[in-house]
Amino acid sequence: MKHLFILVVALFSSTISFAQSDKEQITETLLHYIEGTADGSPERIKKAFHKDLNLYSIANDTLSITSGKKYIGYFKEGEKRNRIGKIISIDVVNNAAMAKVEIDFPKGKRLYTDYMMLLKVKGEWKIIHKSYTFVPYK
Repeated sequence: MKHLFILVVALFSSTISFAQSDKEQITETLLHYIEGTADGSPERIKKAFHKDLNLYSIANDTLSITSGKKYIGYFKEGEKRNRIGKIISIDVVNNAAMAKVEIDFPKGKRLYTDYMMLLKVKGEWKIIHKSYTFVPYK
């Protein structure tokens, strides 16, 4: 009986250690967005975004809203873009998270900052909201 108990504890412990933490899962979701938009992979972007996601920015001092579906349509399979993304921060509490991502466009001479809101939906982290801005290089 003692050996069975030890075996069960060992199996349970190994299962826990192999499970991804929420931050690791969020990082994976953000990388689907970052790498999908850089490499021209709409399917990866879809993995990152919730189907009801909208993107928000300010254009000419006016709120601009773009649906996630329309945004994904800007990316064509295999059409690479000169953009370099990195995750700056992730803050997570229970099933909600906020992430800050920077996207560098060396050719366009712009540095974008994306603020992502994520929720854990049916066990998967999804970007549900993206607000962004950019600053030009000097």
